[in-house]
Amino acid sequence: MTILEARLSEALGLPTEEGWPVGRRLSRSLEDLPTDIQEHILKCQCSCDHLGYGNYSTGSPPRLTNGCSAHMANTSTSASSSPAQRYHEKDHLTQGHTSPSNKHKGDGGFGTRTKVWVCLVLVLAAVTGVGVGVPLALRVDPGASLQQRLTTAKTLLRETPLFDGHNDLPWNIRKFMHNKLHSFNFTAELKKLRPWSRSSWSHTDLPRLKEGMVGAQFWVSYVPCQAQRLNAVQLTIEQIDLIKRLIDQYPDDLRLATSADEVEAAFKDGRIASLIGVEGGHAIQNSLGVLRALRDLGVRYLTLTHTCSTPWAECARARETDKEDPSSPRGLTHFGKTVVREMNRLGLLVDLSHVSQATMQATLEVSRAPVIFSHSSVYAICRNPRNVPDHILRKVATNGGVVMISFYNFFLTCSKQATISDVIEHINHVRKVAGVDHVGIGADFDGINMLPVGLEDVSGYPQLFAELLSDPSWSLQDLRKLAGGNLLRVMREAERVRVELREQRAKPYEEEVPYGPSEDPHSCFYRFTRPADDTE
Repeated sequence: MTILEARLSEALGLPTEEGWPVGRRLSRSLEDLPTDIQEHILKCQCSCDHLGYGNYSTGSPPRLTNGCSAHMANTSTSASSSPAQRYHEKDHLTQGHTSPSNKHKGDGGFGTRTKVWVCLVLVLAAVTGVGVGVPLALRVDPGASLQQRLTTAKTLLRETPLFDGHNDLPWNIRKFMHNKLHSFNFTAELKKLRPWSRSSWSHTDLPRLKEGMVGAQFWVSYVPCQAQRLNAVQLTIEQIDLIKRLIDQYPDDLRLATSADEVEAAFKDGRIASLIGVEGGHAIQNSLGVLRALRDLGVRYLTLTHTCSTPWAECARARETDKEDPSSPRGLTHFGKTVVREMNRLGLLVDLSHVSQATMQATLEVSRAPVIFSHSSVYAICRNPRNVPDHILRKVATNGGVVMISFYNFFLTCSKQATISDVIEHINHVRKVAGVDHVGIGADFDGINMLPVGLEDVSGYPQLFAELLSDPSWSLQDLRKLAGGNLLRVMREAERVRVELREQRAKPYEEEVPYGPSEDPHSCFYRFTRPADDTE
């Protein structure tokens, strides 16, 4: 029995082990049903009789409301039909309640009982939010109460993985626990424990991840820009090691994932799919060999810069009024473009959060695979250099990428205060300019210290979707794309490009960053020079 069937059977008081009985009336009275279903039956003018509970509305001619449409009852029981329809067809075939000769004229191949079941399934779906493969308008009235919309939102997130693009918990573990997991209890409510409870940068633990119905998470291996040209590579690998040890320590809750298929498999098994991203191109220390090694360690995206430029990529300015760094490249250098091409060859996602508009533009011209913005917002709403302008949003749509909206107040409103409505405004703007296929969520929890009211930690995602459900322009399919479908599509496309390049026998790039005369002679690099007595 499917989850859908079990929930419907439970709501109706039917057996949950034997399956759904066909052709029998219910002995319960109308008063036994939930209030919302009672209200539907009392108002609905459809002819399905509601499995024996009757029709109470008057009016002619009869019409179906709240999703009980004749079109839905006339739908084929193909692979695209609802779970309830497919189950009903199987039930009739095995129990012999109908045959082709007994089908009513004009039923489109469905008997009266099938219409009854489809109608009641849609009634219950409208109230409980159970997904049956029909438009969202059939599940919740935009004018429904917040609690009703919240119930529907939670049902949606049980069926579709909420895939957040950026969480900085690993760096907080380093700051607070020095990466010593034996003294870190991820199952505890950290907001009640010091030092976590005293930090405005702490928003994540397992209880709140479960409450927030997070299905997949990119955990970030971040190291500060001050480590550039020093021990950035070592620190990055230590953070990757930390993420993997954290996942291994909680196998009943977390599972390492390196592909879209593995994300979906983990979600199906009730685990939070845990992926690794590296934040900042300084982590590869200008080395394509390090880039390849990070991929082998399980990394699946690299943010080209953090708050510092690298010798090959320009970062965004901190403020609109800041002057450009004269020592920084404009956009991508030749080597920077090679980094992007090698990431395409490796199947690594190119993350453009933190980079300058010139770097965004150059990357979109070079990359064969869709790009991501793992935690950014909209420049047209908040003129912060970290945000994405409209002309880039349109190029992201052409490229096939996804912009995941950050929850940082200064990226949402350019001020210390923000609300869920501000987050939705940014989501809707990306949807309007780039299209619904190119928007996602990358809150940046544990990496920011000012969050919207109602989204103060990772438990708040259902609240966001409940608010979106009040907008009738958001369909169920659109919300699934926002929740994680778009990022999963981008991952699959990046993998397709990797396979395509491998079939073309594309070889690893072997370029190096040339050292200029201004290079600090005391920086921590070994310089390869040919000894005077080395002869060919």
